[in-house]
Amino acid sequence: MSIPELIKTVSAMQKQADLWRLEVQRIALVPTMGYLHAGHLSLVEHAQDHGDRCVVSIFVNPLQFGPQEDLSVYPRDLERDLHLLARYDVDAVFTPQASDFYPPSFSTRVEVDTLTDGLCGRSRPGHFRGVTTVVTKLFTAVKPHVAIFGQKDYQQAAVIRRMVADLNLDVEVSVAPTVREKDGLAMSSRNIRLSEEERRRAPVLYRSLQQARDQIEAGHRDAKQIIHAIRSEIERELRSNIDYIAIVDPETLEERSYIASPVVIALAVRLPTVRLIDNISAIPPER
Repeated sequence: MSIPELIKTVSAMQKQADLWRLEVQRIALVPTMGYLHAGHLSLVEHAQDHGDRCVVSIFVNPLQFGPQEDLSVYPRDLERDLHLLARYDVDAVFTPQASDFYPPSFSTRVEVDTLTDGLCGRSRPGHFRGVTTVVTKLFTAVKPHVAIFGQKDYQQAAVIRRMVADLNLDVEVSVAPTVREKDGLAMSSRNIRLSEEERRRAPVLYRSLQQARDQIEAGHRDAKQIIHAIRSEIERELRSNIDYIAIVDPETLEERSYIASPVVIALAVRLPTVRLIDNISAIPPER
């Protein structure tokens, strides 16, 4: 078990990526903001199945945080992350500095329209512009053949796929399943900020999604009624501000009022110290 190589600058990362490509090595990238958990590590394993060289990026991206969001308190522990990654066959950990990635003269943004209008995009204006900008910069630094993202961030993965297609980027986007705690809560670096009581009650999010999926797969097609049931279930358990509950088309992310084809049920809730998101897919029976 050895600590993976740490690469701190864009130029050094590009030089290493060029050498691997000359050796006809397939590069797989796992973009993260650090404070790794089992969900991230499952993405690492997924990457190793899809590439010869595995790079994990650790960068808390300031562009994707709004002025009232948790950038300053987002958990960080690089030493811990490196020791976790030492158990895996990771070839490099890319940790750019914000001053290197975004120098004072930086004035370019990458933005995807339409897919970013709803869900998290509605309540977090500018968030996905920050995501697509940093992912583009990670792609140009690491030069991956494939990049691995998690299903929990469903809208993010859809937006990045659209960006890659629209800009003709030569990167495959692979999405790995959400990893959950034993009680169903989707793993997230932010979960550490939940109070003991919130952590005990938070699994209601996934439980309500499962119930909604079961309703759809049993033939219920009225999205409004299903969303009402999800809201009632959450409000019984959590003192939270429900950001959104939506039933959307898996590709366009447009909201559906009548469920006649596969959908994604997505939600976001705000607790006093953390915002949690989750989603689940559902397929209605054929008529």
